[in-house]
Amino acid sequence: MSVPATTPSEHRHGHVSLEHRHLRKDEFWRAIPAYADVDRATFLDHRWQARQTVTKPKDLMAAVQDLVSPEFIADVEAGFQHSPMAVRVSPYMLSLIDWTNPYRDPIRTQFIPLGSRLLPDHPLLTLDSLGEQRDAPVPGLTHRYPDKALFLALDTCPVYCRFCTRSYAVGTDTEEVEKVSLKVDRERWAKAFEYIARTPYLEDIVVSGGDSYQLKASQITDIGESLLAIPHIRRIRFATKGPAVMPMKLITDTEWSDALCRVVEKGRKQSTEVVVHTHFNHPNEITDITREAIDILFHRGVVVRNQAVLQRGVNDDLETWRLFVRRLGQIHVQPYYVYVHDLVRGVEDLRTTVATAIELEKGIRGATAGFNSPTFVVDAPGGGGKRDVHSFEYYDPETGVSVYRSPNVDPTKLYFYADPIDLLPPSGREMWKDPAGHQRILDDAAARARAVLAARS
Repeated sequence: MSVPATTPSEHRHGHVSLEHRHLRKDEFWRAIPAYADVDRATFLDHRWQARQTVTKPKDLMAAVQDLVSPEFIADVEAGFQHSPMAVRVSPYMLSLIDWTNPYRDPIRTQFIPLGSRLLPDHPLLTLDSLGEQRDAPVPGLTHRYPDKALFLALDTCPVYCRFCTRSYAVGTDTEEVEKVSLKVDRERWAKAFEYIARTPYLEDIVVSGGDSYQLKASQITDIGESLLAIPHIRRIRFATKGPAVMPMKLITDTEWSDALCRVVEKGRKQSTEVVVHTHFNHPNEITDITREAIDILFHRGVVVRNQAVLQRGVNDDLETWRLFVRRLGQIHVQPYYVYVHDLVRGVEDLRTTVATAIELEKGIRGATAGFNSPTFVVDAPGGGGKRDVHSFEYYDPETGVSVYRSPNVDPTKLYFYADPIDLLPPSGREMWKDPAGHQRILDDAAARARAVLAARS
């Protein structure tokens, strides 16, 4: 009996790429003139990475030198001048940028602003679009959902993302924004812990900032043990972009890694879940250094989940997402949420549409296991919290307005998200030109949403 050359399964899935397994192992940083003579041990030193971080156009020029044109540097200078975020890029991330095509590179796009790409902010934008300060019973603690609170321990990060939702507080003041101060302060922390302790229905605390990567090892221990000492806390999440932008800290700052793992282990012994939530946005951010770093956590039983941000020109196409979720799975990082880009000042060029998010979520579903398939969400402006992107009550692609409800936050309120104006059809762009008509656009969307709700009830 003859044996078929391929099985039905092999015939159906033979086209599947194994690219997600191919992680960069070369000394890629040596392509940057300033790092050409940097050996691997130095490059993996988290202290060297912190010292060499780029924060000014002159730092960038000193690093990349003749890899870019004077015109590009002038464009960066214009971008820095108008950015609401202070700029801070690690040598690791700088080295992963394709400097032969920096205008289109997805990593450059996220961290280094260009004046030529900036667009006017959407009329609905506010600096604290998610209303985090309004929902803060004590400074630096946002309590919106009944059983969960967000603890902002500090206001610095290892890098500063252009698209940061907390540009109202994170980083230093810029020409555009004077920041709210959330510096490390044990007295402020104590007030937050006291509020959590006297609020028995709080069970879930997210430790963020800023970035928990910036906390000292002793501060990780202090926060972790303070929260673990509260009997009704069942889940703690340390939020950090660090593994994506400076993975070598997990490798070479053993004191910090050990402190985190000890908190996780102590939590496990008392049946309190302690996990890490991180923030990769593109498959190019994941290298063999990343794998080595995440393995340190994986081998000690630390669960790592990823929360990405959907960005135009970075990760708004299906093939990128198919590669991305598989590559995250390859290093044992679970894709969790994908945020439709918040209404953030100075980064309208990065936002895309709700319709795009819906199509991407459809396209990813089935590309890998369900638990490695992220949920696309809109963090509803005005404090509605995270809503499944497709769960709107009404969406008008012409005006770009989508209307959401958040019954567990406020069952009577409607929350509005708006697509970027430059991606609307001509008729929609025309409607937003008249400031006097903006409220009419929202009123019409609200009326249509309420009609849908009435028809359903």
